[in-house]
Amino acid sequence: MKMADKIKADGKGREFDCIIGLSGGLDSSYVSYIAKEKMGLRPLLFHVDAGWNTDQAVGNIEKLVDGLGLDLYTEVINWEEMKDLQVAFLKSQVSDQDLPQDTAFFSALYKFAKAHKIKYVLTGGNYSTECCREPEEWGGYPGIDKMLIKDIHSNFGTRQLKSFPIVDILSYKLYYRYVLGMQVVKPLNLVPYVKAEAEETLSRLFGWKKFQHKHHESRFTRFYEDYWMPRKFGYEKRRAHFSSLIMTGQMTREAALERIAKPELDEQFLKSEFEYVANKLDLTVQELQAIFEGPNKKCLDYKNKRFMIGIGSRVMSALGLERRLFR
Repeated sequence: MKMADKIKADGKGREFDCIIGLSGGLDSSYVSYIAKEKMGLRPLLFHVDAGWNTDQAVGNIEKLVDGLGLDLYTEVINWEEMKDLQVAFLKSQVSDQDLPQDTAFFSALYKFAKAHKIKYVLTGGNYSTECCREPEEWGGYPGIDKMLIKDIHSNFGTRQLKSFPIVDILSYKLYYRYVLGMQVVKPLNLVPYVKAEAEETLSRLFGWKKFQHKHHESRFTRFYEDYWMPRKFGYEKRRAHFSSLIMTGQMTREAALERIAKPELDEQFLKSEFEYVANKLDLTVQELQAIFEGPNKKCLDYKNKRFMIGIGSRVMSALGLERRLFR
């Protein structure tokens, strides 16, 4: 409530006192509920449509907006640019295929908040379901690296990214935070947050529907995490997701081992999703299959700011400004 009072005080006289990026998934949905109903804030719900929303995610967003009586702003990313960048990343053969979507989501949010002078960005980031950080090679690249994105796109892209939003991590960490005073707040770390209880609450109050697994609100992310990454790279993100739930007492190790022993989704469904992704990206199934069978690479095989990001992180950690560990 101290945090709520601070945000309310800074937001006096403004239409909104904070902004929340809403995907329709559990974390962003529950933090929207906490912000409005428990903290008494006046958040603007902000959704970025990158072309991959599932119908379930769209339905959840509509139910929350209506149920909470909040305003929603949707930013639609230019699909031709989004598609071109995603195909470029696929051809680059790096493991982190969600960097284009993540870049669009966070950059659009930060740019909007900056343009409208909204100081507080509330996120669904939390220790309860995300305390176990996945290895960097699995898709845990630390932030939006504009140099990396530009290099991959210059090598494999075919059109200019004229409107695609990219806010580099160094710009955000320094300029946005210390010059503009923008702050990221994670309310789910300040309240009891149990996944099953949160799902039940949202379902009971708003008719919100839970997903089979984390990140399934995006059709591409679901495909990338459930098919592309484990079968092409041997990386299974569910290990990190389940480990967090085990360490916070929300899942037994035995239950996790039983569930991870088989794919999250049916084989026939995954095959149809492979075809869907290929068609949506204007690739033939054979072209996508050829990329899938190509030699694997890492983000560090391309121009990047990883060394600078690491130094910055260690400096901020030493000053007590950064709690995450990158190693």
